[in-house]
Amino acid sequence: MLVDGKWMENWQPVQKADEKGRFVRQTSSFRNWITPDGTPGPTGEGGFKAESGRYRLYVALICPWASRALIARKLKGLEEMIEVTVVNPTLTDQGWSFGGLPGADEDPLFGARYMHEIYARADPQFTGRATVPVLWDMTRNVMVNNESADILRMFDTAFEHLVPSDLRLYPAHLAAEIDALNPRLYDLLNNGVYKAGFASSQSAYEEALKGVFDMLDELEEQLTSDYLFGDDLTETDIRAFVTLIRFDAAYHGLFKTSRRQIKDYPRLSCYLARTLDLPGVRETVDVDHILQGYYSIKVLNPTGIVPKAPDHIAELLRL
Repeated sequence: MLVDGKWMENWQPVQKADEKGRFVRQTSSFRNWITPDGTPGPTGEGGFKAESGRYRLYVALICPWASRALIARKLKGLEEMIEVTVVNPTLTDQGWSFGGLPGADEDPLFGARYMHEIYARADPQFTGRATVPVLWDMTRNVMVNNESADILRMFDTAFEHLVPSDLRLYPAHLAAEIDALNPRLYDLLNNGVYKAGFASSQSAYEEALKGVFDMLDELEEQLTSDYLFGDDLTETDIRAFVTLIRFDAAYHGLFKTSRRQIKDYPRLSCYLARTLDLPGVRETVDVDHILQGYYSIKVLNPTGIVPKAPDHIAELLRL
């Protein structure tokens, strides 16, 4: 991790654990918002106006948080507005790196070797982990935001006057329901699989495992229409999808969430396929990056052997 802007120790998957062995995730630090006219958003400072070609999104295709932002960029038609750089999926002793594998890019802005160099450039005194996604302002050469929930929401509206869309990922009439489910979905499922995989006590693992499958059961029950809140796709569906598409290939085995697979849930399976078939979504999923990335975590897979994708996932992705 970085300490006062300098790389001090090898990357470790467990950022922090509480007194009961529960995995604790780092809080995002850069929380500025792009807005239509550059006025301040809900957090951070202003000055980040929605403009074509001004911003770059750094992502890892292994990462569900980064994939939220990639999917929103696709669904909202922002490909020509916002450029993308994909890091190497294989986690090194210095965290995310650039280039070296098919589908991974070199850093086009600064020639950085590692993502932590981008963070040190953004804040020479930064202490913490260099995570993705990162939204970078190429005009001011500053980091705008590294919180996927913020990026997902700003992509929904900030560029609307430049790229009009009929799709609203956070519609006003569903805001209360979205705001009620999102935190529980995050805690029990999105982050829940990590809490199971990186638990350092049996009780912490079993608690996380129960939460994961309680939420999957709840989602299966709730899916009586095409999407979680009826016929309209929302940001909550994107939040669910990025975990579901990784579940059988990675979390089920590596993270020991092995009670059931998504293929064992009829409604969730149809929901997964339906979301994957939305325009542009399939292009954000790279199962090779997902497998190489997760199975490069040495503490969980010391041999470094990378399994093949399950047959039903390969068929779903039409590999």
